[in-house]
Amino acid sequence: MNWLALPDEELLAQCRFERFRVSGTGGQHRNKTDSAVRLTHEPTGVVGFASERRSQHQNRSAALARLRRGIALEVRAEVALEMYHPPPALQRVLPRSVAAEVARKERIGPKHREFWTGVGPLLDLFNAVEGSTADCAARLGCSSNQLTKLFASEPHLWAAANSLRERHGLSPLRRARGR
Repeated sequence: MNWLALPDEELLAQCRFERFRVSGTGGQHRNKTDSAVRLTHEPTGVVGFASERRSQHQNRSAALARLRRGIALEVRAEVALEMYHPPPALQRVLPRSVAAEVARKERIGPKHREFWTGVGPLLDLFNAVEGSTADCAARLGCSSNQLTKLFASEPHLWAAANSLRERHGLSPLRRARGR
């Protein structure tokens, strides 16, 4: 199931919603309301949590974004490598020079709310090629350097890529010089 492609309402419907108070700075304003939010995605067990705002609504939005990130980073799907073609969500996160069929204005980066929808399939492919940047890059039509830079564009993505490499007995990726 592609949980990352679900609209927010449908993804929320699959979650256990918990609200509560948390301690910490903020004094009585923070302790007056149950504004902290934890979303547990029932099918995968992935959790998204937020407590930094006084508004439960804002914390729910932040928790949902973190839940999407968690699903993209932790839940792997099988990939058929024969005749592989990257899905549109993945094409949108690839470097500009790679997927020419995706319009320039549709490119998205780590700060875009749909970034993790493309990262999930990227990590699925990376896992299917057993953490090989060369094999993954070849299937995506980019260079290993471009792929490494994409992984380095977001710290959680970098850690997930290196975790997959470690799982397959490979050494961690090295950042390009000057980064």
